Amino acid sequence: MKDPNNKKFRDPQLINKIVADLQKWQQPIKIMEVCGSHTMAIGHWGIRKLLPPSISLISGPGCPVCVTPSSLIDELIKLKGVKIATFGDLIRVPGKEETLEQARARGLDVEIVYSPLEALKLAEKKETVFVGIGFETTTPGIAQTILLAANQKQKNFSVLPAFKLIPPALDALLSEEDLSLDGFLLPGHVSVIIGSQSYNLLPHKYGIGGVVTGFEPLDILRAVKILTEQIEHGEATIVNEYNRVVNRDGNKVARHIIEEVLQVNDALWRGMGLIPKSGLTINEKYKEYDASKKYEIMLKDEEAKTGCRCADVLKGKIIPSDCPLFASKCTPANPIGSCMVSSEGSCAAYYKYER
Repeated sequence: MKDPNNKKFRDPQLINKIVADLQKWQQPIKIMEVCGSHTMAIGHWGIRKLLPPSISLISGPGCPVCVTPSSLIDELIKLKGVKIATFGDLIRVPGKEETLEQARARGLDVEIVYSPLEALKLAEKKETVFVGIGFETTTPGIAQTILLAANQKQKNFSVLPAFKLIPPALDALLSEEDLSLDGFLLPGHVSVIIGSQSYNLLPHKYGIGGVVTGFEPLDILRAVKILTEQIEHGEATIVNEYNRVVNRDGNKVARHIIEEVLQVNDALWRGMGLIPKSGLTINEKYKEYDASKKYEIMLKDEEAKTGCRCADVLKGKIIPSDCPLFASKCTPANPIGSCMVSSEGSCAAYYKYER
């Protein structure tokens, strides 16, 4: 019988045993999680408070809303005569001048949807642009919706492709000269799609280990313990701790759908600039559903000068509380930077759990 509450992954005796072992660790190390759900889980379960000062857990670019460039918001605001359908987090992300929420208040047609299929339904009444943001987790569903639109011969529907890929972002991070990391907590949801083998560049190219892990306290603590053991023995491998959900090769059906509709391209990340081969765009076969071509949308690497240090938070160079705006000018009610907008953003998580 399944345990609906995952009690065995919250077993106090097992947790206390791992914590006692980790408390003996003395060598200063930095471990980065690159999943917004991990960032929230670490805060929610108080994981940082259970670890010794020698083990630092820092957040990386694990929130797709957070890494969406402000120019995407600016370009959407320029669209006239169409309905903009988007997931809810995006409407409060700052552009250079305003957010989609503010633009909606003065008449821009913006509607929050919970699925790209809802956006396809909206297209039956009005020309609709769905904002295609997300990592590998959400991409297959959006690609499948494009296939459905093509099958229905729906001409009033298009997707603005702003998809991001995690492995190339890790490669870009580790290429930064002033960033020193000792290991990664690798994303569970993304890995369901792409498989644990997708991170082999970490040990092969950089000599750094990583653990694909889940979101329960025991998952996260086990992953940290595995990484300390690797460091202690001078090893660097990719370990799949989340093998109850993730396998080596990922979801082959989902990957096939992505390959049918999308192709790899260079992508612009807020705070990280243009990262080669780190995104997906709509391929030639389905180009009529590409809003960037339909409306001649070009994104620019330009961010407003606000004093926000979201870029350094996304790169793991500082923790959110090091930003001078954190919890003063920048709060969830008044986000200055994108990291404070989404519930999975590093700054939002620190504001809720780590202050």
